[in-house]
Amino acid sequence: MKLSSTDLADLATGAAFLGTGGGGDPYIGRQMAQACLDEGLTIEVIDPKTLADDDFVIPTAMMGAPTVLVEKIPSGQEAITALQRLEHHLGRRAAATMPIEIGGINSTIPLVVGARLGIPIVDADGMGRALPELQMETFAVHGIPGCPMAIANEWGDTALIETRDNRMMEWLARGVTIRMGGAAYIAEYSMTGADVRRTAIPNTLTLAIRIGQVLRQAREQHRPPFEALLAFLPETIYSYGRIIFSGKVADISRATRNGFSIGQARIESTADATDTLTIEIQNEFLIARRKGKVAAIVPDLICVMDSETAQPITTEALRYGQRVTVVAVSVPAIMSSPEALETFGPGAFGIPESYVPVRNIAE
Repeated sequence: MKLSSTDLADLATGAAFLGTGGGGDPYIGRQMAQACLDEGLTIEVIDPKTLADDDFVIPTAMMGAPTVLVEKIPSGQEAITALQRLEHHLGRRAAATMPIEIGGINSTIPLVVGARLGIPIVDADGMGRALPELQMETFAVHGIPGCPMAIANEWGDTALIETRDNRMMEWLARGVTIRMGGAAYIAEYSMTGADVRRTAIPNTLTLAIRIGQVLRQAREQHRPPFEALLAFLPETIYSYGRIIFSGKVADISRATRNGFSIGQARIESTADATDTLTIEIQNEFLIARRKGKVAAIVPDLICVMDSETAQPITTEALRYGQRVTVVAVSVPAIMSSPEALETFGPGAFGIPESYVPVRNIAE
């Protein structure tokens, strides 16, 4: 599948939705990918089923605080530099690249890498959403080591990281990212085509495009976009979604600490100011509590959207006074196994509540 400009616009919307507020500004990534098309380059997305067992795949991504990315816009060369550094170290060329997460800019960084290097992008990822730490991957859950990994900045400086486990990889890479200005670009979790099919969440790039398409067409046809979205989700591996709250943003606090964007948002019902939803943020929306009770919790998706347009809103774009609708979405089965929950469930963030699927939480 060769992507068009319309596909990129739909992908930016769908990836912002699946990113649950995180993954970096999708508009920036869309413009970077569009620049490739404007230069006559091709963005080819391939189904993981078409990979040969021994094809070598190197995922690429941005890491750091999304709030930094707003002011530190990449050129697109950074992730290419990281991939080429890792290729040089391993003595092996990548047959394809792939997202590590489907959220925000990290759905499009591999598109830029693939277009400029002339390699395809695998239609899959390792999070099924955005998550803030590098060990929080289905790749890791199923035994793929993240190291060796390469990390690069806009000046061409690189670092190669080799650690005993994926948690230590995250810890060291986060420190390097902070020294590189709070946002850097990485190549990691290199694996074979057989490993991609075994450990990745399949077809999430095309799913993100389809979500963007559903929302766009509903707006164009003057149909309620939220109804269209919620009717579409049961046809996908995400299977279930519902609106858990609507209101206005009454308070938002954000701070960049230890390489993450940390904060909290409070949304008040426009019908009853005492009815509030509070959302905790670590790059992404992690847990929503309504009047102190859990309304949705990681790894399920918590998606804050403009109430009128149904446009997803990222954590760094959330502002006081916005009228928003919050949608919660269940995750694919591969993301809710006991092993997956140990890696990126509530306990991995120090959240005291246990995971309860959104479909099991009373409205």
